[in-house]
Amino acid sequence: MTQSGQVTAENRVLGALGERLWRRAALVGAVALAAAVALAALTAGGWHRFFFAYLVGFAWVLSVALGSLYFVLLHHLTNAGWSVVLRRIAEAFAGTLPFLALAGLPLLAGIRELYPWANGTAHLEHGKAVWLSEPFVLARWAMYLAVWALVARFFVRRSLAQDSSGDPALSVRMRSAAAPAMLAFAATVTFAAFDMLMSLDPSWTSTIFGVYYFAGCAVAVYATLALSAFLLQRGGMVRRSITVEHYHDLGKLLFGFVVFWAYIAFSQLMLQWYANMPEETHWFAARENHGWGWVGLVLIFGHFLLPFVALLSRAPKRRPRLLAAAAGWMLAMHLVDLYWLAMPAASPTDAAPRLVDALVFVALAAFLVAAAAFTVRGRALVPERDPRLEESLAFENA
Repeated sequence: MTQSGQVTAENRVLGALGERLWRRAALVGAVALAAAVALAALTAGGWHRFFFAYLVGFAWVLSVALGSLYFVLLHHLTNAGWSVVLRRIAEAFAGTLPFLALAGLPLLAGIRELYPWANGTAHLEHGKAVWLSEPFVLARWAMYLAVWALVARFFVRRSLAQDSSGDPALSVRMRSAAAPAMLAFAATVTFAAFDMLMSLDPSWTSTIFGVYYFAGCAVAVYATLALSAFLLQRGGMVRRSITVEHYHDLGKLLFGFVVFWAYIAFSQLMLQWYANMPEETHWFAARENHGWGWVGLVLIFGHFLLPFVALLSRAPKRRPRLLAAAAGWMLAMHLVDLYWLAMPAASPTDAAPRLVDALVFVALAAFLVAAAAFTVRGRALVPERDPRLEESLAFENA
């Protein structure tokens, strides 16, 4: 039997499990969101905290989807062979971007709770005032979401179509479209990071903030792919297609972007702290006081030093259970990172998380899982007729 024959002989479709998964995840999300809304309505200042919690959760689920889109684009751009068997999982999460456009709508109701430039409390110079005018920001967000949704739709639809037709020309078309799509991705993610998170303090500026958010997206996608593959195999699916060799490469990429995230984070801090300009250092000073410094220490150790040591050697990358545990840890640390970026604007003197934060995050994470399961319902979890499937199945690390 050929390697591709092994794929068709294994359990590779979510089937009824997929139907149950997206329905139950959607129900969990709806219940958690309803509880968060009720808590916000019954608590003094509850809506203020709710919208910031929603922003943190939305930034997290968006990073997973954008990281997945990046993985798909990079796969086609480099004409990679090893990653074919993992691509459908990434396509499932990238395919959630149209759903996330709807999930972001509640932030419109809280725009004046979140952003000083929207509620008139910020005093901006003319150029920044034009850039952060509410109509212009909303128009840009409509463009970002449209670009992401259209790019994801283009690649996901052609990948699924190839399962039926086996037409190798579809791979050529996707490879040809990957370069301009990657350029659009880079520009939109950079400016979206500025608008979504950096503008919470419109007096502060960092030219590498977009790269910082992208680094989080990359950490999120490699962690998500490793954890998803492990859970699927625990459920009896794709056990022959995804091998320890694929886990090994995911572990290497996760390790690499853990280091890249730390490099960008340190560069941002070092350059602004060394210059010692008040309009720059106040942002970091706010994250070193009133308990926020402890959150920063959690990131130093939990987002960099511990995973650096844990993933440095070859062994844990080749043990799916250990790699999945590290992946789950990194997804949690990525959430802490976004919390540290955004929440001081809501609660500068109290770093403690609240119940509403957890409820909103559970809701949005559940909606992400539901949308991903809905996207691949009834579809093969491996691109069955991709021209490079045999190469991916036979892949071995040097």
